[in-house]
Amino acid sequence: MTFPGPLPEGAIAVIFTSMRSADDDHGYEAMAERMLELVEAQHGYLGATSVRDPATRVGITVSYWVDESAARQWKQVAEHQLAQREGRRHWYEHYRVEVCRVVRQYDHTSSTLDD
Repeated sequence: MTFPGPLPEGAIAVIFTSMRSADDDHGYEAMAERMLELVEAQHGYLGATSVRDPATRVGITVSYWVDESAARQWKQVAEHQLAQREGRRHWYEHYRVEVCRVVRQYDHTSSTLDD
């Protein structure tokens, strides 16, 4: 798990919550590695945090974007669209995407009970 640095005002968080199927773990892992390579080169990408429970196969990935336009552009990348189609066909029993604007942020070094 990684934590992006301080986010700019108006940053966008895209929350992808999913339940993986038992199909094609190897293909999924290869595609996930490729998507990480691509997204890291995407304009406006700020970072991501991802966790998955191996017992339930439920995972949450939050990606951070400089603005909504950058997040939408990522959704339109051809290889990412292929991964989305494969995910719907093979890798996910269920998923949900939520797009949110970051209103406030703080961490363990800067927070107070009043944040």
